[in-house]
Amino acid sequence: MAHINLTLTQEEILALLSENRDEAFRQLFQGCLNSILQAESAEQLGAARYERTDARTDSRNGTRVRSLQTRIGRITLQVPRHRNQPFKTLLFDNYSRSEAALLASMAEMVVNGVSTRKVTNVVETLCGTQVSKSAVSEVCKTLDDEVRQFRSRALTKEYPFVMVDATYFKVRENHRIVSKSLMIALATTTDGKREIIGFGVYPGENKTTWNAFFNMLKERGLHGVRIITSDAHEGITDAVARTFPDVPWQRCQTHFSRNILDHAPNQYQEAIRAGLLEMYNSKTIDAARRKRDELIAEYGDIAEKSMQCLEDGFESAMIVMLLPPSMRRYFRTSNHLERVNKELKRRSNVIGVFPNEASLLRLMGSVLLELDERYSAHSKVRFAKEEAVLLGTLTESLREAAQEQRRLLVA
Repeated sequence: MAHINLTLTQEEILALLSENRDEAFRQLFQGCLNSILQAESAEQLGAARYERTDARTDSRNGTRVRSLQTRIGRITLQVPRHRNQPFKTLLFDNYSRSEAALLASMAEMVVNGVSTRKVTNVVETLCGTQVSKSAVSEVCKTLDDEVRQFRSRALTKEYPFVMVDATYFKVRENHRIVSKSLMIALATTTDGKREIIGFGVYPGENKTTWNAFFNMLKERGLHGVRIITSDAHEGITDAVARTFPDVPWQRCQTHFSRNILDHAPNQYQEAIRAGLLEMYNSKTIDAARRKRDELIAEYGDIAEKSMQCLEDGFESAMIVMLLPPSMRRYFRTSNHLERVNKELKRRSNVIGVFPNEASLLRLMGSVLLELDERYSAHSKVRFAKEEAVLLGTLTESLREAAQEQRRLLVA
């Protein structure tokens, strides 16, 4: 252990007692650290400066200048150099860890929805140094590798249940502000664990982009899928039919109800909503069909377009009736993914407009990675193990449902 002796001159003591104490403390701190570096150098060499001894292991080779930003200002250090063996100091190891922690904290603040302007104010308060907004953006690029690895990882598990959705964000592109679609896939494993299995930024939602998204999932190994849940966007239904032709599509019942009620007169909406809820909660598909027929018979004349929507979309909205009862409530809607989208919007509100597509992917990908870690630690869809085993016996009936959907899609 190196021994360090510090000596204060009369001028330094007077400076500490004067009004300009910050500068005095900065100078004092700088002197202390330089003394530490010299003491470490002497210990490693086995000899002090100008000392001749048989214990010497190397010789000095000048110094190099290194600056450190501290809470009391920037200090300049004279770092010793050795001729044969590199000089080592714990001082910079500790500083590097602190600097890395600061950079990680800055990135985390942005991911959690703190504006870059506020981040610069926090750093200036804590560290006594100014950080530009562009510097904060550069720090956030350290997230790229983590997001890239998370987004491109191989999907080795079986994911029987998949739900997909898209949400939109404003992005600057070619000196204009445009809307970009962030597509997300949330899946459930055979043991009930939820995972974010894919996401990507696209110009918008159409057959081409949704097919590209589903092909990406398939290329990464998505397999064992039994049901895919989403809203009724034609791009999704087309992509499901092309990439997973033996997998039935479950129309989100929440979106389906909205579609039906949008066409119903206001005075009948509550009654129709109650009827739809009773239909969804039927114990058998035959009971659900009977309730559908009752609704159509009662409201067919006064809400014709609404009942036509019910009749056309009924079968796709009731695919979950093929599942064991305890599983149905988890996979009949894409509501959980809707909540994910709301969390993304909450985090992005302070940003407003993303400077480019890469920043959107970086920051929202980081939020999705955080949510996925939370799912891994806590969240679990609870259904009986024996019912999970039944999924294997449902393969044929689910395939038949998928083929019927394909037939109707072509027609």
